[in-house]
This record gives sequence, C-alpha cells and structure tokens, in this order.
Amino acid sequence: MTSSPLIHLVDDDPAVRDSLALLIGTIGLRVQPWADPQAFLDGLDREAIGAIVLDLRMPGLGGLQVLERLAAMGVDQPVVMLTGHGTVALCRRAFKSGVAEFLEKPVDDQQLLDALQAAVRAHVRSRQRLQADREAAERYGQLSPREREVLGLIVEGLTNKEIGRALALSPRTVETHRAHLLAKLGTESLAQLIKRYAQLAEQEAATRATPGAA
Repeated sequence: MTSSPLIHLVDDDPAVRDSLALLIGTIGLRVQPWADPQAFLDGLDREAIGAIVLDLRMPGLGGLQVLERLAAMGVDQPVVMLTGHGTVALCRRAFKSGVAEFLEKPVDDQQLLDALQAAVRAHVRSRQRLQADREAAERYGQLSPREREVLGLIVEGLTNKEIGRALALSPRTVETHRAHLLAKLGTESLAQLIKRYAQLAEQEAATRATPGAA
C-alpha cells in the first residue's frame, strides 16, 4: 500500500509543532516534527513524496540557511516557510531561494492546509515528469545510430521519402527503421513520438553538428 505524503515540520517551538502537526494530520498527511534543523537535515528522507514546513527564525541554523543546505543536497520537496517576523525583504529572499509559499504566524489554518496540498500535488507532478524523462532516456538509449538519425529527421517533419533521400535509403527501409524505433520507444502515434522524444533527438542533432563533439 502506498504511504500518504510526508510533511516535515521544522520549528523550535514545541507548542507550534504540536498544534500544526495535529492540524496537518486532519487532512490525511503524515507529519514528522523536528525541533532541531540539523537533525532534520541529517534525517530527511529525500525519496519521500511530500513537503517541508520550515520556520524562518530558529536558534543555530535559520530557515534561509536550511534552504541553502536543501538546495545543495538536491532536495526537491517543496518548502512552505513560516515566520512571526515577516518583511518584504525576507519574503523576497525566501522566494528567490525556491520557497513554494511564505506564510506569517499566527498561521491561518486553511491557508496552510491549502498551501501544503498544492505543494504535495506539485511534488507528485514533478516526480512523475522526472520518472517519465528517465524512462524516455532509457528507451532512447536502445535505438541504433541509424534509428536515431531517422528519428531526428521525423522530428524535423520529413516524410519517409525525404528521409530516404537524406540518408540514401529506400522508403521501405525507412519504414522498417521507423516501425522499429516506434516499438522500442513505446509510442503509438507521431504526436506521442514528438511529445516524448523531440528534445532528445534535437539534443543529439545539435551534438553531432558541434565541431569536436564526441
């Protein structure tokens, strides 16, 4: 059974942690409270789907420093920043650092829940895109050099006859290559082919056109 999304709640105030943990749990999200920012960074499950609720002002590591560490670690969970001392300058710095939402304490319950649900949905979509990109790259890697050439010309909009002339192949041979690459790439239509693989084909074509490229 798939676990519900996990919300990391990082705040040094135990009363805030307890009340927000109860609130977040009411919408079916799991909550992992953290009193110490460094312990959070050390114990963070980077693979889990979810989001991070992060207090701006804490002893030791502040929220903005934690954000910098998260970015350096390549963490992709969205962050909702909380502060009792909000300023325009801090808000701008937080958004520039990649914060999904910036909320002032005392936090409006519904506003926080809405922000977390939006953050979780965004994280799910991001992970799905990443997985699709990985699968596309793996499938693309199974193509032969000739099939990649044919794919590149398909992406450019050439017909089978035009591809045949460009590569000195018969239209029948082009059709065979086309059928093979469609099967390997798991696409059933030209539209799917363009959507999933145009960027990879264009990148390879650009690499071939660059002098000295491998």
